[in-house]
Amino acid sequence: MSDTIFAQASARGFAGVAVIRVSGPQAFDGLCELADIQAGQIRFRTAQLYTLTRNVPRGTLEENSINDTNVPHETLDHALVLAFKNPHSYTGEDVVEYHVHGGVAVVEGVLDALSALPGHRMAEPGEFTRRAFENGKMDLTEAEAIADLIHAETTLQKQQALGQMSGALGEVIEGWRDRLVKILAYVEAELEFPDEDLPVDINDEIRPQIAELCEQIDAHLNDNRRGERMRDGIRIAVIGAPNAGKSSLVNALARRDVAIVSDIAGTTRDVIEAHLDIAGYPVILSDTAGLRPEQIKEGAYEQDEIETIGIRRALKVAEEADIRVILYDGTADELDKHSYALEQRHAHTLAVINKADGGAKLFHPEGALRISVKNNRGVDAFLEALVGVIKVLMYGGVKQEREAAIITRHRHRVALGDCKDSLERSMNAALPELIAEDLRLALRDLGRITGKIDVEDLLDIVFRDFCIGK
Repeated sequence: MSDTIFAQASARGFAGVAVIRVSGPQAFDGLCELADIQAGQIRFRTAQLYTLTRNVPRGTLEENSINDTNVPHETLDHALVLAFKNPHSYTGEDVVEYHVHGGVAVVEGVLDALSALPGHRMAEPGEFTRRAFENGKMDLTEAEAIADLIHAETTLQKQQALGQMSGALGEVIEGWRDRLVKILAYVEAELEFPDEDLPVDINDEIRPQIAELCEQIDAHLNDNRRGERMRDGIRIAVIGAPNAGKSSLVNALARRDVAIVSDIAGTTRDVIEAHLDIAGYPVILSDTAGLRPEQIKEGAYEQDEIETIGIRRALKVAEEADIRVILYDGTADELDKHSYALEQRHAHTLAVINKADGGAKLFHPEGALRISVKNNRGVDAFLEALVGVIKVLMYGGVKQEREAAIITRHRHRVALGDCKDSLERSMNAALPELIAEDLRLALRDLGRITGKIDVEDLLDIVFRDFCIGK
């Protein structure tokens, strides 16, 4: 952290404005060098307009671009500059942000000039946020939320990331941690002062509190992974017999030609995915090969091995999907038994009969939504029904729709599961020494989430997903 780091914090490419961030002990020295000012002229937290220049060796510039001085200068840009003095900055260090014109040549020129300054180097991915964490500006959950906010593609993803970035998860974990520290203090008192008359029986005092903590943690563990699904996307598989209209439905929802549409059965041979925003929910919609189970029987249809592989993949996607959309061909004489079997074996399924106009009479025992993708009939009703299934998957019902998710990553779930196991062991431990050790392990598990203890092994994992400049 003795180095001064810099990187482009805005997206690369042509733009009206690009932001270059510099953080570290020599950030202000670099500003004085590029802007040709004295340190006392820097106004903190106030935008100032500077002409940025750099010294260059003679002979490297056109004669008419060299100032008539002993040391030639190159004008880099006219930039708005913001300076933040530690600890009142994003990283907790001295920070300078250069708001330059967004042309590639301008940005590269400023970056080259910074790289030539003493003690300056290009930042590693996520290094600005890592320094903010190491300087106590945020905990690990808030740092992760910044990465999630950068990659948020839907409104609900953004809201979840903003909630976590404001400390929603950290506050819950810290609340549990404070309670555990108090419980552990009782046990430590019994260990340190065994001859003293303590006011209450230790077991009677702490066991109900530990049991209550276990119940609260368990409630969050049994949240149907809605936080992870919101962050990573809800996987929806469109399943059905060949020529039922699966690719047409996927294309209609994606509003572009994602999959090839043809009247020839078996056109789709592989799984095709489309990433969609449906009512704010991030969805990964999978178009799959038409189901012809006889195709995957040994020795059958050996001339079309590719379709056989596609069907196997379709069945695998159906097995792993969060939601299944079972699509039936409304022009068929009877319900496809293979599709119907898959429908019955999944809790979150939406049955749909396509090509349901023109006198289609296909019967579905439990009733099914009837649409015509080709004529754009019933598609809006289908989307409304799909959103209803998504809400049941995520919340168990629309009444809990506003309840914020606490667990948003797999590592949170693993750490909370380990914490719960340690707490349950402590309630069954016979000796105070064993109770204390299990409580310490539970505290350590909670600390793994916020980064309060034993964080070094987690840092590379947490920050490797960040982009340069964040």
